[in-house]
Amino acid sequence: MIANALFLIAFPSGGELILIIAVVVLIFGGKKIPELMRGVGQGIREFNDAKTNVKKEIEKGMNDKPEKSASPEKSEESKTASN
Repeated sequence: MIANALFLIAFPSGGELILIIAVVVLIFGGKKIPELMRGVGQGIREFNDAKTNVKKEIEKGMNDKPEKSASPEKSEESKTASN
């Protein structure tokens, strides 16, 4: 019951929502709002693309088999040869 009360408090009611919209229209004007929303949409789209690319890279890295490293015997031989 407490969770429901907090959920209802978090969102603005009808009157508050109308006031917020009116303030946004007054600040940005009617002509700037579509440009603003277009920019927000483009930003969200770029974020989702980047998130998808990172996810693919992580999955690709998890599926790749690690390369075999040089055996310890060879690395010891190269150390003694260089000295």
